[in-house]
Amino acid sequence: MEQKHFEVIIVGGSYSGLSAAMSLGRSLRQVLVIDSGLPCNRQTPHSHNFLTQDGEKPAVISAKAKLQVDIYKTVQFYNGLAVKALKTENGFEITTESGEIFTARKVLFATGVRDLLPEIEGFAACWGISVLHCPYCHGYEVKNEKTAIIANGEMGFEYAKLISNWTKDLRLCTNGKSELSLEQTQILKNHDVQIFEEEIKSFEHNEGYIKKIIFKNGENVEVNAIYARPAFEQHCPIPEILGCDINEQGLLKVDAMQKTNIAGVFASGDCTTQMRSVAIAVSTGSFAGAVINKELIDEEF
Repeated sequence: MEQKHFEVIIVGGSYSGLSAAMSLGRSLRQVLVIDSGLPCNRQTPHSHNFLTQDGEKPAVISAKAKLQVDIYKTVQFYNGLAVKALKTENGFEITTESGEIFTARKVLFATGVRDLLPEIEGFAACWGISVLHCPYCHGYEVKNEKTAIIANGEMGFEYAKLISNWTKDLRLCTNGKSELSLEQTQILKNHDVQIFEEEIKSFEHNEGYIKKIIFKNGENVEVNAIYARPAFEQHCPIPEILGCDINEQGLLKVDAMQKTNIAGVFASGDCTTQMRSVAIAVSTGSFAGAVINKELIDEEF
């Protein structure tokens, strides 16, 4: 790319980053979107709970979004991976994996998170297809189906309460000794939630669609859907290296204006919230773009 300096660099070109780019592009800002093309939902067949796009393939939504953002000639795209960032006297310097260096007055990280999937055979193949993280995104499609939850303790109890809204045919797999209290155990049993404490060996599935959970003791249980919330880490380590605070959940800490604790650095989308959905990613990105534009105006006026 010939142009090296921009007013704003957006690291991450999925839903939140593209939404911010549109907001800034329409504000006549010189914007660069750096994206490596690896969204966390790339295996998910359909996206839901987003007006006008309900049931569409995630890749189709992002491709359409990029085409619409590309109309704004103040926005440019760079296909590659950002690997380093430095705070400078006039803003920030971003270095890519190929060694190119770009500068900007403001930086927005819309980089998402990387799920750390458990070493259960078949889990990765089913993730995002029939092993789900969010009932608001996918619960309607598996309503009233035979459903399992993989969780334990307080999270397992609360997750079971939540999912019982979509199905009563529910079982909780603690994948080891239960950490539920006696009271929680009794409440779940009163609501006909089966509890399995056996460790999980594998999933029997057909091209990502779960059929059975196989336990290490040889037993199995038939299910059509599983909910799980695996551990995750920030997809991009750069914000933390810059000094951005991370909260107790491992998310970038932002205020109500999508600002991090580092002046000039903003964040939006999945890297900032446990509510991982396309609609929320788009919303926070659009808002962050408006806030960044206002901050630039205030500095210039």
